[in-house]
Amino acid sequence: MNAVVIAVLVMILLSLMRIHVVVALIGGAMVGGLVAGFSVMETVDIFTSGLGTNATVALSYAMLGAFAVAINYTGLPNLLIKWAIRIVGKDGETKRKTYSKVLLLFIIVIISCMSQNVVMVHIAFIPLLIPPLLKVFNELTMDRRAAATALTFGLKAPYILIPAGYGLIFHEIVFENMRDSGMDVEMSMIPQALILPVLGMVIGLFTAIFITYRKPREYENREIRRTDDDVKETSYSAGSVVIGLAAIVTTLVTQVLTESMIFSALLGLGVLYIYFAVLHFAGRLSLNESENLMTDGMKMLAFIGFVMITAGGFAEVIRETGHVDALVDTVAGWVGDSKSLAALLMLVVGLFITMGIGSSFATIPIIAAIFVPLAAAVGLSPMATIALIGTAGALGDAGSPASDSTLGPTAGLNADGQHNHIWDTCVPTFLHFNIPLILFGWLAAVIL
Repeated sequence: MNAVVIAVLVMILLSLMRIHVVVALIGGAMVGGLVAGFSVMETVDIFTSGLGTNATVALSYAMLGAFAVAINYTGLPNLLIKWAIRIVGKDGETKRKTYSKVLLLFIIVIISCMSQNVVMVHIAFIPLLIPPLLKVFNELTMDRRAAATALTFGLKAPYILIPAGYGLIFHEIVFENMRDSGMDVEMSMIPQALILPVLGMVIGLFTAIFITYRKPREYENREIRRTDDDVKETSYSAGSVVIGLAAIVTTLVTQVLTESMIFSALLGLGVLYIYFAVLHFAGRLSLNESENLMTDGMKMLAFIGFVMITAGGFAEVIRETGHVDALVDTVAGWVGDSKSLAALLMLVVGLFITMGIGSSFATIPIIAAIFVPLAAAVGLSPMATIALIGTAGALGDAGSPASDSTLGPTAGLNADGQHNHIWDTCVPTFLHFNIPLILFGWLAAVIL
């Protein structure tokens, strides 16, 4: 009984039963620790020691949530809604709605892709862009599972394929860990080896948009945090819009220069606080209202923060069991000299590990040290090994309840409480991305 497999299966099963993902992660970690032979207290101690791993990320999300809600007060989201409604139109013509849905979804894909490679803000754009568009989605009767798939594609595919921004970080991790494990590769080989797996994701995206979730789905028009009356003073103010744009530019530029989400969000909030101070002295905004804006924003992404902190503890238990090595050794014994079978089982192992840890970047160092000698033993080429490691690392990022590639889309799409994290984000992204990644990653490993 491998503790890693058992822990991940328990976590997934509890999540599918609609038990809160934080509780599911704790439950999976406890079961995994006990299966590995730890006592309850030892498992708790190991779990607790890993909680600080993602603390910086959690604080970053809290700051970005505060920034997003503060931006909402400037009226920029209202302008975005108006622009989207012009695209959609007010008639109920079915064909026009279909065109508008597809157009909006591909705009979301493009913006998501840019957040990884052009302006490295990762999921910070989601609470700015998505909640104001929910009423537009409702008007279009858009299935939000399609939007979740579009967002997750944009958060994953670019860093797998393109060596820029977060993609450069991902490629460097693959390169350095393969080199440290004894296999000489070139950075230029990585995007070439990962073209086929990303092509599989593209097929999954088109399947979700044009086949699986193309039918209308009805949602209620519910209030999202602040009403139109709350923001009408600033909704049509050119000055407030300029301030909002200045805060966004400040945040993005600082993010690029410092690569710190916390510091960039802090500077962006600083710009907005100056604006709030002016409104306060003008008698248009009380100090209590400005404080509530910050608190509401932090609450918006606090869920992601708690999950990421808990995922750090879960990952620490998985690593400490020592069963990751045992899992791969078992796979090595099964495959013998079969390259195709070895490739398939290695991808399945990567899926289990990443589903548990919730981070492609954190998975690569774990699997590279084991996959490189295993791939060499069965005669797989360096290009095939890159395809396996890159794909295995990316597997599970989509579909994992603890991944920011699923938590981010849920935070935006569930702003009105009508989008379930597991069934409306994790399951759709798992089906449309992990299955194609396994198929096309295996194909790449076999032919390269």
